[in-house]
This record gives sequence, structure tokens and C-alpha cells, in this order.
Amino acid sequence: MAPLGTTAKEKGIKYFLISFVDLFGTMRAKIVPATAIDSVAKSGAGFAGFATWFDMTPAHPDILVSPDPETVIQLPWKPEVAWVTGDLIMDGKPVAQNPRQVLKRVVAAAAADGVEMKTGVECEYFLIAPDGKSISDAADFQAKPCYDQQALMRRYEIIKEICDSMIALGWNPYQNDHEDANGQFEMNWDYDTALRTADKHAFFKFMVKSIAEKHGLRATFMPKPFANLTGNGCHAHVSLWSTKTGKNVFDNPEGELGLSQEAYHFIGGLIHSAASLTAITNPTVNSYKRINAPPTTSGATWSPNTISYAGNNRTHMIRIPDAGRFEFRLADGAANPYLLQAALLAAGLDGLRNKRDPGKRLDINMYTDGHTVKDVKRLPLNLLDALRSFETSEMLKAAFGVETVAAYAKLRHADWNDYARHLTDWERQTTLDC
Repeated sequence: MAPLGTTAKEKGIKYFLISFVDLFGTMRAKIVPATAIDSVAKSGAGFAGFATWFDMTPAHPDILVSPDPETVIQLPWKPEVAWVTGDLIMDGKPVAQNPRQVLKRVVAAAAADGVEMKTGVECEYFLIAPDGKSISDAADFQAKPCYDQQALMRRYEIIKEICDSMIALGWNPYQNDHEDANGQFEMNWDYDTALRTADKHAFFKFMVKSIAEKHGLRATFMPKPFANLTGNGCHAHVSLWSTKTGKNVFDNPEGELGLSQEAYHFIGGLIHSAASLTAITNPTVNSYKRINAPPTTSGATWSPNTISYAGNNRTHMIRIPDAGRFEFRLADGAANPYLLQAALLAAGLDGLRNKRDPGKRLDINMYTDGHTVKDVKRLPLNLLDALRSFETSEMLKAAFGVETVAAYAKLRHADWNDYARHLTDWERQTTLDC
């Protein structure tokens, strides 16, 4: 790869955003002029770890970001700036709890088993007013607004700019739509390897927010920003490929629903560890107002509430819509792009290695008939329950590292405790007369 300074001269780049994502999925960056990029890239851009969500103290040495030239993305809406991410180093050693490096370790473990996971993500988001209190389009009020052509076209300029940007970046976007909630949208692009999908996912959130702000609006991926509306999911379509033959390991025309036995073992791993994974896939207090919610104004939440799988049926945690792949419907918009991929792959590898049985496929409407099925496990009801399961997962400790699991759990417990100390209007309304 050419030095970043050379790339800058060839493409007219004046500044680089040297970026990384912390454990909470918050994007951090420094702006480095192109005139200094090669020297900064050689030594690493320095950050104070305590100033981010990494469970560090002010006494820790600097985190140094070593930019990966393969990740450079020239901002389509501001071409003089390029975004680049990479690995984190502290005291000459990798930062164990850096989400991107966690994912790279799990990817390496899969490669040692001769497989590579490929995924595509469906990132739902709301376009809202700058104050965050309402959707931005007062005319978008249908009870069932999904695919509403008029509402979609009223936001054409924003959708077009985001889609044009993805086309320019070579992501091959293929459809954009108004989603099930008023003010909610989704944009789809081609699947890729787990690491590249995570990089694109992280950049996509930054891009959508930036372009929305350019148009005087605000974009949010918050799981449940409005109590009466469908929340923001982040569905992942998953397949597994042999590194030796280049073939899709999940694809079997003779298998049930076109899936191989390996695919069902992979699903079995996700079923087995679902409660623990929820702390990663649904990482905020607000997340549990999406997956354990009453029906919305549209008539359905479109979110799972049980640890179950089915064929082409969107009321389950896992849907099998087609041969050779499945859709994991649990994750929401707050999920860390890197930890989401790492969690899916780690649980799937555990399923393969231990030949885990996913159990019986339930081809029923879980929203209306789930109560008729005995012994079906429900998803955690809140972040605290999810964290307690997460902390006891030996599989995740082995895959992510004990240090990463401990740091993530500590920070998210602090999040929960901060929420628990918050006094709400509901509490006052229901208990003042006790």
C-alpha cells in the first residue's frame, strides 16, 4: 500500500480523520493534516484511554492508533477529508478490549477452522428534529407507514445523497425504503467479510448522521426513541464460507430450507448463547423497550421476544428467508458494529465445534401463539439480566478475552446503575400517594 501522504496527494485529501470505536460503539477521532499524516501514521495518533469507554484510568499511557491504509474512505460529501481506522496499541502491545481487534481475533480463530463469515447488515434509523423530541416530517403520520412512497420521496434529497455516497464508495447499495415507523428508514448494501462489514457499518452511522446534519436534521439509531413506534433494528444476514474451496458452507440444496447441517449447528450456537449475546446485540437500557415491547401503532414491533428460529417468519430471533443464509433479527441500532460481528461469529463457531442442536423450528406467529409452546426461552427483560448472563459466558470469555468481558460488563453495569438512580415521572405519578 502507498503511504497515506501519497494517497492524499493523488486524491486531493487535505485532512484525515484517524478514528476508532470504543466499547460502547462511540466513534472517536482526531483530525490530522495530510502534511503530517505519514509521521503520525508511523508513530500512531495518541489518545487518552480514560477519556473514552475502555475502562481505563488517567494513569494509563496513551492509546496509539495505527491507521490501516486499506480502510481509508474519502468522504463523498466532503472529499478533502478521509476517514481511516486501524488497531490500537498501548505500551507496545495491542489494546485487548479494542472492539476491532476483538473481532480480528475471532476472525483469526475462524480462519484456523478453515471458515470465514460473511454478513450484511440492515441499519434502521430515524430522521428526527434537531431537538430530538419528534420525527422531522409532520406529514408522516400513517398508522402503517412502511414503504410509504410519499414520505420516502419527501426525504429524497437525504436518501439520495447517502445512497450516491455508497455507490461512489463501491458498496453496491441495492434498495432504500421507508420503514415501519413514522420517520424511519433503512438502506441496504452488499454483504462482505465480517471485518469489512463492521468497518462499513461504523462508517455508515457516521455518514448518515453527517448528511442528516448537513440537511438541517438529525439521524438516530437509538433502539426505541419513541414509545409508540417500531424501534431501530440492525438485522444481520449471515453465511459461512470455506477458506479452502471458496464455497458457502451453509448452502445445501438437499438440506432443510436449503441449509446444511453446519448451518444448523451455527444457529444452535446462537440459540445456546442468546441470553449472553443480548448484552452485546442489545447493549443499552433503552434496547429492552424494543425487544420486550407491546404492539406499536403499526400493529407489531417486528422485534423478537423469544429465543427461537423459523423459516421465512419475522416474529422469531432467527429467520431463514432463503437457501444458504439466515437472518439474525435480535440486534438493534445501538450495537457496537465490531462486537456484533464478533459475538455472532464466536457463538456460531461454538455451535460448530460442539455440534449444538438448535432444537425444533417453530413455524408459528410468536406474537400471537408463542404462549402455546412449552419450554421456549424468552430473551432477557432488561440490561441487568443480560449482563448477568454475559458475565458468566465461558464461550465469550474465551473468544473476547477475560479482560474485555470484565471491562465491558463493568462499564455497562455503571450504565444500569446510573439509570436505576434516575427518578421518573411515572414513579411519581404511581407512588406519591402510597
